[in-house]
Amino acid sequence: MVKHFGIVGAGTMGSGIAQAAALSGVDVLLYDVNDTILRQALERIKYDFRKGVNRGKLTQEQMTEAFGRIHPRTKLHDLKQCEFIVEAVIEDLTVKKDLFRHLEADTKPTTILATNTSSLSVTAMASVLRVPERAVGLHFFNPAHIMKLVEVVRGERTSQETVDHTIELAKQIDKTPVVAKDTPGFIVNRVARPFYGEALRLLGENVATVEQIDRIVKEGGGFAMGPFELMDLIGIDINFAVTQSMYEQYFGEPRYRPHLIQKRMVDAGHIGRKSGQGFYKYEDKK
Repeated sequence: MVKHFGIVGAGTMGSGIAQAAALSGVDVLLYDVNDTILRQALERIKYDFRKGVNRGKLTQEQMTEAFGRIHPRTKLHDLKQCEFIVEAVIEDLTVKKDLFRHLEADTKPTTILATNTSSLSVTAMASVLRVPERAVGLHFFNPAHIMKLVEVVRGERTSQETVDHTIELAKQIDKTPVVAKDTPGFIVNRVARPFYGEALRLLGENVATVEQIDRIVKEGGGFAMGPFELMDLIGIDINFAVTQSMYEQYFGEPRYRPHLIQKRMVDAGHIGRKSGQGFYKYEDKK
């Protein structure tokens, strides 16, 4: 049973993970080097909690208690008391490796170090640790406080004990864990690439519009969201980065080739809900 859960990175994913953990009764230490990002994360979490209260999914007391379990931190050393830490920083292997080095130096040998990477190698991240057996992947899906599925990714040297503890944590915070091998994209992102990629090709070839493709997928396929709605929710920048990463790691496998439409949108800053514009326009960026 984890009592103190450390989260590194207070962006969309980090704040969503914090929200899920706090609602499940776990004390969260939410770290970010940027105090402004931390304040914005707390505002976003409070906003979501209030929506839950307004919809009758939470009581005011539950909201107050859960919000009180989230403790913002701007010093990495403050996470030393945590039994479990997950990083949710940018998808950059060099950055994540450096972070793992610092976390290992600042934590107890028994602390589990997890990565929320969507596609990068857990084994590569763990290679910089003196005890790589403590490293594991714990991949949440956006929005992390709502989506139940999490992928528990076993690196080449991840111990069974670490995997078992990670599964227990996932269940503790009301998630459904599935164990995956350490391959690029793991399970879900490999399945999802054709969903996004073919939709982008249809759009690029002027076969159908964004709205038409989304409507057909929802009405004909029974999906809750169309591919373009989902890319806007996840963030087109993040979706594009994951596709690029998988394309490179699979040595140019055509199934994972990125599309120019995404690149142009990222270059223009039209990256979805969080920017106010993606494939659709949004008044509420939250």
